[in-house]
Amino acid sequence: MTSRIPRWTLAGNGRSIPAGAVVAPDERLSWPRTVGIGMQHVIAMFGATLLVPTITGFPVTTTLLFSGVGTALFLLLTHGRVPSYLGSSFAFIAPLTASASDGPAAQLGGVLAVGVVLIAVGFVVRAVGAKVLDVVMPPVVTGAIVALIGLNLAPAATGSFQKQPLIAGVTLAVILLVTVIGPGLLGRLSILVGSVTGWVFAALIGGLADARLDALHDASWIGLPEFRGPSFDLSVILLTLPVVVVLVAENVGHVKAVAAMTGKSLDDVAGNALVADGIATTLAGIGGGSGTTTYAENIGVMAATKVYSTAAYWVAAATAIILSFSPKFGALVFTIPDGVIGGATLVLYGLIGLLGVRIWQDAHVDFSDPVNLTVVAAALVAGIGNLTLTVGSVELGGIAWGSIGILVAYPIARKLASYGART
Repeated sequence: MTSRIPRWTLAGNGRSIPAGAVVAPDERLSWPRTVGIGMQHVIAMFGATLLVPTITGFPVTTTLLFSGVGTALFLLLTHGRVPSYLGSSFAFIAPLTASASDGPAAQLGGVLAVGVVLIAVGFVVRAVGAKVLDVVMPPVVTGAIVALIGLNLAPAATGSFQKQPLIAGVTLAVILLVTVIGPGLLGRLSILVGSVTGWVFAALIGGLADARLDALHDASWIGLPEFRGPSFDLSVILLTLPVVVVLVAENVGHVKAVAAMTGKSLDDVAGNALVADGIATTLAGIGGGSGTTTYAENIGVMAATKVYSTAAYWVAAATAIILSFSPKFGALVFTIPDGVIGGATLVLYGLIGLLGVRIWQDAHVDFSDPVNLTVVAAALVAGIGNLTLTVGSVELGGIAWGSIGILVAYPIARKLASYGART
C-alpha cells in the first residue's frame, strides 16, 4: 500500500466553476477559495465531531487531533481520490455510554479493537474485492445492526432531555426548523445551528453549569491535548466491536456516493478507505480520542459547491489539528448543557436507527420473507431493550447480543430455510 504527496491542477481559471462542471478530487480552485471551502467542511463536521466526545466524556481537543490526523492519513492512503473528512462516529456513543463505569482506559481499548478489526476488514476487501462484504454482511444484517445501535441510545437521549426540558425543547425546535426550511448548506448544519442556539438560550436563562464556566475561564489558550492510554476488558471490547459493521457501511457508502457524484469508479480504493479509517480509529484508541468515520455532512458541502477537491480536505484537517492545541476551545465545548445534548441527540440517535432502515430500503430487503422478519425482529428487541446477560465473567449488553445474534442466526436460518425448501 503506497501513498503519494498530493498535487492538484488548477480548475479552469481557479475563480469560478462553469455551469454543469465540477472541480475533481485532483483539481483545486485558487488557494484563497480552497481555504474558504475547506473551512466550510470544518463547520460541517463540527457539530457532529464535537458532540460525540461531549456526550461520552472524551477530551474534545484530543478527539479533534486524531480526527485531523486521521483525515490526512485517509487522503494519503486513498491516493487523493476520495475526498472525505474523518470525524467522530456516532456509532461509538452507545457502547462508550454503556461502558462508562468501566473507565476511560477500558473504553479506549474497545475503540482500539474496533480500529484493528476494521484494518483487517480493509485488507480482506483489498485482496478479494468489495463484493465479499455483501456475502458476509448482507443488507438485512447490516441494516439491523445499524438500527439497533441507534435505537439502543433512546433512553440516554430522553434522560438528557428531561434534565433541562425547556433548553432541550428550544434546541430540538431550532434543529427541526433549520432542517426543514434552511436553504442548501444551512440545512445540513442544523445540528450545529440548533446546538449553538440552545447554548445561547441556556446562557441567557442561567442554564450553564458554574463549574464548567469556571473551567473555561481558567483554561489556557494554547496547550497540548490530553492523552490517555487504553486497557483491555473483554466485555467492553465485545460491546464495542459491532461498531465495525457501521463503519464498514459508512465508509463503503461514502466511496460509492463520491463515485456517483464524480462519475468515476472508486471500487479499487474501497479497501484502502477502510484501512485508513481503521488506522485513524486505532490511533485514537491508543491516544485518547473517539473512533472516526467518513461524514455525510461533507458530502452535502460537496453537493452544494460542486467542489470535490481533496485540497479543501487538507485545509480542514490542518484546521482541526490547530484547534486541538487550544484547551480553551475544548473547555468551551464542555460548557454545552444537558438540555442541548438531549435536544440534539433526540434527533441524532433516531437518525442512526433510520440509517439502518435506509440500508434495507436501498437494498429492497423483503420482510415478507420469514427468515428476514424473525431474525431482525429478535435482534432489534435485544438491542432496543438492552438485553444484558453475563457469560462467565463477561457482561454483554443489548448491542452485543443483538449484533452477535443476527450475525450468527441469519446465515444458519437461511441455510435451514434453503434445506427445508429442497425437501
